[in-house]
Amino acid sequence: MTLSKRSTRFRRLALMLFSTIVSLLIAETALRVIGYSFLEFYVPDNSRGYALRPGISGWYHKENDAYVQINSHGLRDREHEINKPANTVRIAIVGDSYAEALQVSQEATFWSILEKRLNECSPDKRVEVINFGVSGYGTTQELITLREQVWKYSPDIVLLAFTTYNDIMDNGRALKKATDVPYFVYNDNQLVLDNSFRSSADFRWRQSAVGRASGWLRDHFRVVQAILEAHRALRLKLASWRVHEEPSKQTPGTQAQVRAEELGAENYVYVEPKDKDWNDAWHVTEDLLKQFHEEVQAHHSKLLVVTLSNGIQVVPNPKTRADFMQRVGARDLFYADKRVKAVGDSEGFEVFNLAPQLLSFAEQNHVLLHGFGSDLGSGHWNEKGHMVAGEILSKKFCDEGWLK
Repeated sequence: MTLSKRSTRFRRLALMLFSTIVSLLIAETALRVIGYSFLEFYVPDNSRGYALRPGISGWYHKENDAYVQINSHGLRDREHEINKPANTVRIAIVGDSYAEALQVSQEATFWSILEKRLNECSPDKRVEVINFGVSGYGTTQELITLREQVWKYSPDIVLLAFTTYNDIMDNGRALKKATDVPYFVYNDNQLVLDNSFRSSADFRWRQSAVGRASGWLRDHFRVVQAILEAHRALRLKLASWRVHEEPSKQTPGTQAQVRAEELGAENYVYVEPKDKDWNDAWHVTEDLLKQFHEEVQAHHSKLLVVTLSNGIQVVPNPKTRADFMQRVGARDLFYADKRVKAVGDSEGFEVFNLAPQLLSFAEQNHVLLHGFGSDLGSGHWNEKGHMVAGEILSKKFCDEGWLK
């Protein structure tokens, strides 16, 4: 290659590089001007797989737009002193995305409303509610959170916010299918913690130098955030297309799998389990609830397990609920709630099924308590759902003497 040709090629490459950099800078500026951001709110955690990032704040855009602040201890909450103040009743909320509640402002969450109402009905003592909820956590990670994070705050009451829609699945490796989180498994009929996730490729990558560099780029560049979110959306869309392939293009062996995906595996929580994976997940869940109770008893605190609600359980239209039940073969939308309550009745701790009361409110007021915008009726609680849940829970605490 002649010197002239090499020089021409170099100029072209330099021009392409310059054009690319200018384009990225223009895109970055435009995204910042319109306020676009998709922050990563989580960091790797050696005990739970991942946890909320201490001190991060920014806008959350999935389902709804809400400004989110994570405190210096990695809680989606305001700052709390570690040492409990005198004449204070502390309630620790342990749960998943319903407690984390990134979809609404902090003031609108059920635990903020609960704290406000309890201070109104308890003039002699200050009530402090501390939220430890993290999206995607099952009872396994919640028990680890209780042991490693909650007790240093000396709570008088532990409220386990139990989401029947996915908590049972999250407790079974075969159902959750995630390799970067811990599980409890049976070893000689004893439930033991399996931390093998620490050696998984996904977890090791996130803690590697490349993984940390990738996180830094996402934190500092909106263009990177946009590319990653577009990739995630594309993967979800492709998965949806695969599920809805024409039957003629599917092999006979995939028909049952497609039906399960169309219904959503979580929806099998409304029926008596008939396969090994679901039975195993239920048995692990029930034993974890027993361990939760023993842990709380050992610290001389009180435990209240609250089963929350799933969108379909509290849709005010009875025909919608009946059609869904027929579609999934369910006899009772509260099967899982009642089964969790049966564990509490057997083991001596209280389980409060919140969904039936939320359904009564929804029917009386013709309101949807889940979802936002065009997705009303599904997804997480909206502001009304949080408000009603907080009001119902505060009434239970006040009327039944939990604060004494």
